[in-house]
Amino acid sequence: MKRLFYLCALLLVHVCIYAQQAKYVFFFIGDGMGVNQVNVTEMYRAAVQGRIGVERLTFGDFPAAGIATSYSASNPITDSAAGGTALATGTKTYNGAIGVDADKQPLQSIAQRAKASGKKVAILTTVGINHATPAAFYGHQPKRSMYDEIARELPASGFDFFAGAGILRSKKKDVPSLEPVIEEGGYAIAHGMDEYASKSADANKILLIQKEETNDGSLPYAIDRKESDMTLAQMTESAISFLMKEKNKGFFLMAEGGKIDWACHNNDLGTAVNEIIDFDNAVKVAYEFYKKHPKETLIVISADHETGGLGMGTSGYKINLKALECQRVSQEELSRRITTLRKDKDVTWEQVKALLSETMGFWDELPLTWSQERALRDEFEKSFVQHKTVFTETLYARSESLAAAAIEVMSRIARLGWTTGSHSAEYVPVYAIGAEAELFMGKMDNTDIPKRIAKAGGYK
Repeated sequence: MKRLFYLCALLLVHVCIYAQQAKYVFFFIGDGMGVNQVNVTEMYRAAVQGRIGVERLTFGDFPAAGIATSYSASNPITDSAAGGTALATGTKTYNGAIGVDADKQPLQSIAQRAKASGKKVAILTTVGINHATPAAFYGHQPKRSMYDEIARELPASGFDFFAGAGILRSKKKDVPSLEPVIEEGGYAIAHGMDEYASKSADANKILLIQKEETNDGSLPYAIDRKESDMTLAQMTESAISFLMKEKNKGFFLMAEGGKIDWACHNNDLGTAVNEIIDFDNAVKVAYEFYKKHPKETLIVISADHETGGLGMGTSGYKINLKALECQRVSQEELSRRITTLRKDKDVTWEQVKALLSETMGFWDELPLTWSQERALRDEFEKSFVQHKTVFTETLYARSESLAAAAIEVMSRIARLGWTTGSHSAEYVPVYAIGAEAELFMGKMDNTDIPKRIAKAGGYK
């Protein structure tokens, strides 16, 4: 009798543990999204409603929350390759490494572990599908710049769904397209949502990429988006639909908001806030799925590192986040419009003022101080009077200095500051909801996150 009791107890424990495991796992990575980036976005959302406080993002209301360190094996400040590898594999590596350890030996990612456990797998990003963070989930290369080699690893992964802006290429001349290599690996390739709709039903595996390629290999910023541009929310909806086409043992889905980082490299706060809101829109899609499968779904949100060293408050006890509502284009789009304006002969300061008023709200909506207007006028003099075309370069952009000056003025008006145009060693946030979400509470290292996801999902 006693033996029977123990057997029943063990069976009950087994059933409880199994029931708690996450059949469906969403892992959202906001590239460059530090704690302050989230805080600024939530305070901005309250400010546009005319109040002081926060208006929570979807993931900001998740019941489990923590912070994570992000240093790499080689540097106190990680890059996206080492940070992505840590989040994908649970192992520290050197800056620049993709899916390999400090000795350049290949590592197994949680996506690969999920696949080996019978789960379907999707990898999504707003940048190139072989860019650092998504690449870390299926690639194994000593350098993140080895785009061709990483892309060739994509079909070998056997993952079910990929989506991104496109396929980045190594800087080699006359290299043939890599799309045939991916198609030979059994993937249908869909260029844009319309083509995806026509191909997805019959495809076993699919790669969805932006219909119109961009020069920088990424989707346009949310603030600059056209109606025909894909969004991370659309990709997430499409991935869920594709992964749920037939009965399966569940799925693992990683989605990266890659251009939060790019905006923060430019110290472009208005663009970064819009990217985080757009990122949250994708999380909303996952949250709606969670509400239908609450006991079987886990959603985790984190970041590979913080970018920009964002500080909230530069003087006194005020910040002016509502000013960001007046910014209507990114720094890069403003730069393009300034370059277009330059084609006219004898451009006047009044023409430049009109452009800045239209795109940034300066003067008409946002009064400028003498020093703020002086900074813009000085750049105008250099660029249009002295004909010294001055550019500002960051990791992902080369912009007219006048555009960069306008973005800097916006940060001054908002009373927020930046310590760098690169990454920082600040904590990154961690949020979770669903099956075993309590694993993601408190202080942790970035390498703990995939280990805990694997535990929650019961991956081999």
